[in-house]
Amino acid sequence: MGKKLIIVESPAKARTIKNFLGKDYEVIASKGHIRDLPKSSFGIKVEEERFIPQYRVTKDHQAIAKELKEKAKKAETVYIATDEDREGEAIGFHIAHVIGKNPEELPRIVFHEITKSAIKKALENPRKLDINRVNAQQARRLLDRIVGYKLSPLLAKKIQRGLSAGRVQSAALKLVVDREREIREFKPQEYYTIEGIFKKKEASLIEYHSKKLDKLDIKTEEEAKKIAEELKPLEYSVRIEKKKSVSKSPAPFMTSTLQQTASSLLGFSPRKTMQIAQKLYEGVKTPVGETGIITYMRTDSLNIAKEAQEKALKIIEEKFGKEYAEPKTYKTKSSGAQEAHEAIRPTIPELSPEELKNYLTKDEWKLYDLIYRRFLASQMKDAEFEIQNVFFENEKGVFKLSGKKLIFDGYYKVYGTPSKDEMLPEFKEGETVKPEDVKYTQHFTKPPERYTEASLIKKLESLGIGRPSTYAPTITLLQNRNYVEVKEKKLHPTEIAFNVIKTLEEHFPDIVDANFTANMEEMLDEIASGKKDWQEMLKDFYFPFIELVQQKDKEIPSQKIAKPTGELCPECGAPLVIRKGRYGEFIACSAFPKCKYTRPIEEKEEKTVDVKCDKCGAPMVVKRGKSGEFLACSNYPECKNTKPLNPPEVLEDVKCPECGGDIIKRKSRRGEFYGCSNYPKCNFISKYRPVDKKCPECGYLMAKRTYRGKEIYECIKCKYREEV
Repeated sequence: MGKKLIIVESPAKARTIKNFLGKDYEVIASKGHIRDLPKSSFGIKVEEERFIPQYRVTKDHQAIAKELKEKAKKAETVYIATDEDREGEAIGFHIAHVIGKNPEELPRIVFHEITKSAIKKALENPRKLDINRVNAQQARRLLDRIVGYKLSPLLAKKIQRGLSAGRVQSAALKLVVDREREIREFKPQEYYTIEGIFKKKEASLIEYHSKKLDKLDIKTEEEAKKIAEELKPLEYSVRIEKKKSVSKSPAPFMTSTLQQTASSLLGFSPRKTMQIAQKLYEGVKTPVGETGIITYMRTDSLNIAKEAQEKALKIIEEKFGKEYAEPKTYKTKSSGAQEAHEAIRPTIPELSPEELKNYLTKDEWKLYDLIYRRFLASQMKDAEFEIQNVFFENEKGVFKLSGKKLIFDGYYKVYGTPSKDEMLPEFKEGETVKPEDVKYTQHFTKPPERYTEASLIKKLESLGIGRPSTYAPTITLLQNRNYVEVKEKKLHPTEIAFNVIKTLEEHFPDIVDANFTANMEEMLDEIASGKKDWQEMLKDFYFPFIELVQQKDKEIPSQKIAKPTGELCPECGAPLVIRKGRYGEFIACSAFPKCKYTRPIEEKEEKTVDVKCDKCGAPMVVKRGKSGEFLACSNYPECKNTKPLNPPEVLEDVKCPECGGDIIKRKSRRGEFYGCSNYPKCNFISKYRPVDKKCPECGYLMAKRTYRGKEIYECIKCKYREEV
């Protein structure tokens, strides 16, 4: 009898689950989507108004597909254990097809957390693959392929090569561009506020001659000065108003709020947050063994399992007292939320962040601590404040002074302290006072803030654009496409983004319309719940859209500007022109696509440097390529020698342990690292952080890295270790 085979998505998850089960089980990872639409073609066959996806096993999954088939043939039972969302359901569907099984007959196990008890419970209660959810994912995938493969080439043809459009991507980009338009068109307005000083505290003028003042009511300095002079010498009667205010405990995290909070408090990008959360979900080393320590991180549910809630209440009572604990339930505002799922919470609430400090990396610990405290806070009583408003009033004007004090800290006990109490001086009801001074202050209205990654996710969520799994990839895609740049944590659209959005607004308004995109998401939710046919939805979208693309191909004028250079193409004799590409201007043949000759625009006066070519002895000059400036031989094309303009630092007395070449410092997006100067012939590389320290055992170079939560020095050659 063969073993029972469990197929999951990631190797890390496979390792963790394998640790929980005995020798009768084998756990293997599909490593994500095993089949997909082909990249080289449209990949959708349209026959008699039906849409047939032409799925293929992807190139990087050929070996794993073969292994899955072989293991499935020998297995007693095959369990699909992919993530419990639409993507996971679809991955399970594709795995079934690859191993030659009926998707509707394979047992499907689901769990919100990767713990021993959760896995065993899932195995005891298998279900079948949800074909409605599979179809919802297929509909989304085909919609995105239709828009991407039919609209993107049109943008590339009419505006610039390398551009793309997408159903969610373009709607998100329009939000960023519209905000930038508001900022550019904004004209600041001058206004003034009046403050009265009573016992050294500033009270704001809220009423003047029985008229309540709005923000922009006092527009000139003359008017402000006149009011201040009129009110300063007068006496005012004191009226005191006290009331209680409640700060409600926060709901536990779901995907969007976790991404927003991690961005605001920890400075993590949404992509980084999800990468770390994935590790915490799939399994890390802990005092109780390797296990997942948070529930599934792609969720729009705020539900908490009753057992987890009871554990939270017990911890709160033990740590802070019974007066702080209060069981609470939360409902998401999203109409398509999967309430059967759970919010993001610790899987083992007894494991406090302090107990995991030596097991997690610094960033993993920060995110776990954030999730843990939010979870406990969600089951604690609200914080209570006393708000005190003091009014200074007469027939000419009313000033207001506000303060507050914390009466009961509630959830702040675990989630952090509130702002300090704003204590007010002692005033008596009905007493008469004169202000020490009345002054006016000039202000100017400010333009709206640019979106941050966190605030854009919040906006997308509020408009119903996208779902938890799409927020981070959408923002990453906008950056990769050079549509937005992140400066000081703010999203700045590039000029090409304005061109793309303007074109889409004029010719494809639905693609950038938030309501249209949100409506599509609702239809996908209806497919997932079995209320709508996915083929009907595709048909309703596809045929009008394709007709519009064909029509606009004829109507949209080309925005490509080709300036003649006065030169002829050396390959075909046609005139050369200057064109614009993703990386700036370049010289190209006007006969493109028949002739594909291109070259970079060279500076009129080449900068010479005091460096001789080591091949022919001619002077080297500075030239610019795709990756920036570099040194090239002035004797080109006879000599094609090139060198980096700023050669990397060569480490003295240190040689490559594999080939004997020089060891140099290089830089990448992740920081500095060591590498062999003979790359790519020699692939020796160390991604550890360089330090000025030699190994006491072999004399070779030491590097710094994190090992089991601690900073250590490690020899690159002999792997000798010592703590920092």
